[in-house]
Formats: sequence, structure tokens, C-alpha cells
Amino acid sequence: MSLDDLGWRIEETCFNAFPALRQVLFGDWLLRFAGGVSRRANSANPLSARCAESAAAIELAERLYRAQGQKAIFRVPSLADPALDRLLAARGYASEGETCVLHGALAGLALAADPAVRLLSLPTPAWRRAMAALQGHTPAQAATYRGIVGAIAIPARFALLAVEGRPAALAYGAIHRGLLCYESVVTDPGQRRRGLARRVIAALAAWARDAGADAACLQVEAGNAPARALYAGFGLADLYRYRYRREPPR
Repeated sequence: MSLDDLGWRIEETCFNAFPALRQVLFGDWLLRFAGGVSRRANSANPLSARCAESAAAIELAERLYRAQGQKAIFRVPSLADPALDRLLAARGYASEGETCVLHGALAGLALAADPAVRLLSLPTPAWRRAMAALQGHTPAQAATYRGIVGAIAIPARFALLAVEGRPAALAYGAIHRGLLCYESVVTDPGQRRRGLARRVIAALAAWARDAGADAACLQVEAGNAPARALYAGFGLADLYRYRYRREPPR
């Protein structure tokens, strides 16, 4: 499989693993809306390298996001035609949020079932409360996040590792087309550097292997050095990148 083919397969998987609450399809474009919890779920995304009708997509995105009281944000993967990034820059869109997309075959990862890591089939209220606390969500953000994880339609498991009865590390993983996508990997700041996140992602990988997946992927901010070190040590390597372009003040 070529890098482009694998990259667009990962893009599709990540969309399904972190769904928006609403969306608009427009040719080669997917516009996602989810109340501002994350840029990913509130951005316009190309669905192929050619990015056909880019100018029309920009006009549509600006109109639709303004109607939601938001600025248009475009997510620009390095897989896409570089002309898209140049077009947005020429329109004054600022660059932000450089992100690495990681990938690795499950056969090369240190996966391990762990009886201390609970793998839930649904995002229970207790799991959501723990996630909201560790992510620092406001009540409005927690409500939107509840809608996002509740909208996942592909196979998923919601992992929770407690220390002395308190949630210490969480994440979830979802599988599409043989790919495990990691999402929302978070550790209590007071419990970091103890290998807890690694145990959580290893347990999710073991579940994914048993469910028939053969590889894993994950998106992590380029500037998050501790997280990148964790994932590199686990066996996930950089495959491509994306950045966001945000509409300027008008």
C-alpha cells in the first residue's frame, strides 16, 4: 500500500473514531461541526489529494461556520495538493496546530493485556466524568464530548486505569478497516512518568489485535515532546503531518 493510500485510509479511520455532531459533504470536502470542543471536529477537511473546488469549499465553509458563530478552520494534511495551503495562506488564513500522524503495525508494538486496565464497551458516565476532569472540560465542553463519543458507530473500547481507586489514565480506541485509532489519551498530572499511559495503550492494542486489527494510528501535536517520546517508544512512527489554517478577522 502506498503512503498516499495508507494516509487517506488513516484519515477515514480518524474521522470515524472522533465523529463530529453534524457534517456537510461537498464534493472532495467534509465540513465538520461540534460546538467548539476541538479543531478537528470543527474544521473543513479534504477527502482526497486533489482538493477539487477548493475556492468554492472555502466560500462555503466561511458562510456555514459564520452561521454557527465560528471562524472557518481548514485542516490541511501534507497528503493534500500543496496548492491548498498556498491558497489559504494567500487569503490570510493563519497557520496553527502542527500535528503528527503516527502509524505502526500491531506486530511491532509492545501490546499486552492488563487486568488492571478496564476496557469498557461504552463510555459510561463514570468514564466520561473522569475524562472531563482530567481534560479540564467545562460543563459545555463535557456535554459536547459526550455527544461525540456517543456518536461512534465503529467498534470501540474505553480504557480506564485507576490508582488507589482514583482514575489515573484513560483513552479510547476505535477500529475501522483493520486500523486501531487511539483517541483522548490522558494521564492525571500527579501520576505521570509511571508508565500508566503506556499500559492503557498496550491494553487497547491487545484488544484490537484480538478483534482483527493489524495496525494502529494516532494524532499528536508536533510540539508535545513527552507524548511523542511515549508513542515512539511504543513503536508508532511519524507517517505524515497536518496543520490548521484559521480564517482571519474580516
